[in-house]
Amino acid sequence: MNDLATKHCKPCEGGVDPLSRAAAEALLPQLGDNWQLSDDGKKILARFKFANYYRTTAFVNAVAWIAHIEDHHPDIQFGFNNAEVSYWTHAIDGLSENDFICAAKVDKLLADG
Repeated sequence: MNDLATKHCKPCEGGVDPLSRAAAEALLPQLGDNWQLSDDGKKILARFKFANYYRTTAFVNAVAWIAHIEDHHPDIQFGFNNAEVSYWTHAIDGLSENDFICAAKVDKLLADG
């Protein structure tokens, strides 16, 4: 199991620096192949495909549950058979370990499903 998926998010109210691009790139290989770093290095995002709307909305609801449990919330866009999830830490306008923890939990959700 991925170590990130076993961790829990820590509250972040700002006052800390976001991860550097190098630090984010070092964490990225611990996530599934869908995840990529945004061009500006401030977000990670992934696109997912599903067989139908039912599976898509089930996935979106499960990601929302992860966000509720971890108190760390992504942006989610979805349609009939696809969803895009973006994580970044709003309080620091960049990436924190919390973003990678939640992304790893999304990966685990798909591996377990």
